[in-house]
Amino acid sequence: MTGTVIITGANASLAIPAIDHLLNKYPEYELILTVRDTSESDVNTNRLREVISKYPKATTSIRQLDLADLSSVHELAKSIAQEIKDGKHPPIKAIICAAYRWNFVRDPQSTVDGLDETLQISHVSHVALILRLIGSFGPEGGRILVFSSDTHAPGGSSGERYPPGIPEDLNLLAKPLVYDDKFGRGFQVYANVKLTITCWMYALNRYLQKDPNLSKITAIAMNPGNIVDSRALQVNTPWWYPVMQTFFLRPFFPLLRFADPTLRTAVPAGIDVAELALNPAYATERGYFTLLKKDESSPESQNEDKQQAVWDKSLEWARITKNDTALKAAFE
Repeated sequence: MTGTVIITGANASLAIPAIDHLLNKYPEYELILTVRDTSESDVNTNRLREVISKYPKATTSIRQLDLADLSSVHELAKSIAQEIKDGKHPPIKAIICAAYRWNFVRDPQSTVDGLDETLQISHVSHVALILRLIGSFGPEGGRILVFSSDTHAPGGSSGERYPPGIPEDLNLLAKPLVYDDKFGRGFQVYANVKLTITCWMYALNRYLQKDPNLSKITAIAMNPGNIVDSRALQVNTPWWYPVMQTFFLRPFFPLLRFADPTLRTAVPAGIDVAELALNPAYATERGYFTLLKKDESSPESQNEDKQQAVWDKSLEWARITKNDTALKAAFE
């Protein structure tokens, strides 16, 4: 069996070990790896190249993708779809949406598309990518893997100051209000986005199952665990986050796992991501996973009215129309 695996945020802490595992255990698959900066001056993209260089027989490509610019997403998706149609790549087997963003130190920031950065980079641009490429999967189906976290549920994370929730006015997700508490409200924005992703995943699965040509494509929202060595803890975070990582999370990691079994490093998390994407044992699974186990997401995320509201609004934010996707059932 062969196929194409597309990964966003491919130079991220979680993605690099996932890619290493994919190239090692699933060498028959072609990887299209997207990053914001493909230049040789980017140290993280160079780390990605180092991993790829260990597998000289692998078929991989690194493509530039700015998730903060929807035009970039639509253009790349159209390009990949055409390349698959022309036989330059095998049909898609998995899309892994590893890219995300958070902002715990400043007022909410908007993209060129006028949407909150956390929402667009973590969710909206992935919606556009997935729905434009859904028709490029093979007849045997495949996996769509998006990322949730324990933050999506009220009380799910120790960093929570304000509980997550889908607001009545969904525009507040795209344009969050400005508050003095940058960390607390920034954390809530991030948690709300993870909740949004989880809601959207359920709606996506419903629509996929309605289409006989796409029903073998399955979507999972995965909580990959809390990654103690993630570079994200040092970006757009208050000064004490890197201090906590260096002097508390890493040295006391073995002990802390007794309190939080999902606490772990990027390597085992990345391996789980790769397995959930391609291992045949999970091929028919759908829904919410914590690590490699099927789990219950928050009650709010399972509310079908909220799932549908998130779905409809995400189409609007992502600028997806019936003509842009093979998933026609979503517009009937």
